[in-house]
Amino acid sequence: MVTTDDIDPSLRRSGFHDGELLIQRRAGVAHEARRLEPMLELPDLSGGAERFLADRTFAALTGRGPDGRLWTSPLRGPAGFLRGASRSLRIGTVPNGSDPLNGIEVGEPVGLVAIEFAARRRVRVNGRLTGAGPDWLEIEVDQAFGNCPQYITRRTLVPSEQGGSGETLVDPDGTLVDADRTLIGAADTFFLGTAHPTRGADASHRGGPTGFVRTDGGVLWWPDLPGNNMFNSLGNLAVDPAAALLFIDWTDGAVLALSGTATVEWAGPRDPLSDDETGRRVRFTTEAVIRRRDLSLRALTT
Repeated sequence: MVTTDDIDPSLRRSGFHDGELLIQRRAGVAHEARRLEPMLELPDLSGGAERFLADRTFAALTGRGPDGRLWTSPLRGPAGFLRGASRSLRIGTVPNGSDPLNGIEVGEPVGLVAIEFAARRRVRVNGRLTGAGPDWLEIEVDQAFGNCPQYITRRTLVPSEQGGSGETLVDPDGTLVDADRTLIGAADTFFLGTAHPTRGADASHRGGPTGFVRTDGGVLWWPDLPGNNMFNSLGNLAVDPAAALLFIDWTDGAVLALSGTATVEWAGPRDPLSDDETGRRVRFTTEAVIRRRDLSLRALTT
């Protein structure tokens, strides 16, 4: 097992936190990852990032809800509902009344990922909630950086004035039903929320071939596919196992939000359970489930 005592002192000076450094070292990419350190410098949402965010109509938000659990929730709004300026991001909507992040408290660490599915582009924004109103949120931004287009399925969100509909079902025992497993098994996209005790929350996109997420009772697992070697999510899990998953059925707007814990497993090369790419997988144990429907989240695969 790798510990913080095993980390080269020269690597401690990087912008990565302890968990990220541990995973990078275990994966054998610590020195390659250092090239990406400038991405973690203090952000400026002016310029290109500001324009990208202003054109988005979908984002996923991670934070701890009033119930104390970590959740990841969808945000949908017209172009312009995300407004970045310098080190702040104003969100012109809030999670709806049945969402577990409705009523999230000012001061909470939050992470957000904004995606342009059609062009396969994404930006992650992490910081702290500094203001909230009936139809807006304000984030003081600590980190903002783009990610590569890998594993993003091209989609076009269907314009809709109609928002959530139908009953919201809460299962505090974390029991997955057949419909949940069907939605998960058909997914080529989900969103992962994680957190670090001092660095805050993070929301990330995960994608792969249909069926890349497996279920076994209340446990889910998926292979960790090759990425940019920063290991923001896995680094958080190395320190704090709290995790949140968000699945969306883009055909009918069904939303499945899961809160629980996750661990990184090192399967080793040529292990069939690792999908024979990185030898890593993530195993998630469900502790609470929320199901609802939001018609504004329908999309066409292109």
